Amino acid sequence: MNRWLKLAFVVLMLGLTASFAGLGYWQIERLAEKERLIASVAAGLSSAPAPLAEAADYRPVAVSGSYIPGSTVLVFTSLGEDAGGISGPGYWVMTALAVDAGGSLYINRGFVPQARGAEFAAASPPEGLQTLSGIARAAEPGGSFTPAADIKNRIDWIRDPQRLAAFAGGLPQPLSSFYLDLPAGPPGTLPQGGETVVEFPNNHLGYAITWFGFAFLTPILLGFWLVGQRKKTAPL
Repeated sequence: MNRWLKLAFVVLMLGLTASFAGLGYWQIERLAEKERLIASVAAGLSSAPAPLAEAADYRPVAVSGSYIPGSTVLVFTSLGEDAGGISGPGYWVMTALAVDAGGSLYINRGFVPQARGAEFAAASPPEGLQTLSGIARAAEPGGSFTPAADIKNRIDWIRDPQRLAAFAGGLPQPLSSFYLDLPAGPPGTLPQGGETVVEFPNNHLGYAITWFGFAFLTPILLGFWLVGQRKKTAPL
């Protein structure tokens, strides 16, 4: 093999070693960030409900106001590990609340099975003053593959207050960028609340071990290759 090709191969293998080690350290940093996030969310969930003005993702919030008739939208979902006994394809029942302090907030009243969706979309929400506590959640992001909202059947695909507001034709402003997940009601109650998923995949340690493993293996393979090249060029 040409001398320069050999040198290029050695440089390549050393570069791969450095890259693998860098990826391993990056995963260690991501592991620390994820652990801080999990600890922060756990602490927030155990805190006392805050006013809407202090809402943050996964933080308990207390709010009072009145549901706005005609603002209910169904958001399609497929509920896996349910907390209330009903799962499978269905909808989140999202209804806007006119907040006493001003503005509006979408309330995720809970899950209903697909066969009951139209019934809840057409039904009037509970009347009168509502004093609610739940878990604030940030708007779900859409993407280029997110279907357009089905205005006729009042069905959407993501829990994004700005998208949901289009169904209502005008809500008290400001509209909160958060929505509120309600807790579970009595067993068998629909909509089925208490389905907030608090789960953060944390595989960064495994990824770090993999990258460090490659960083350890690559120079060993290079060493074997160099020994083989030396044997080929050694005089008999």
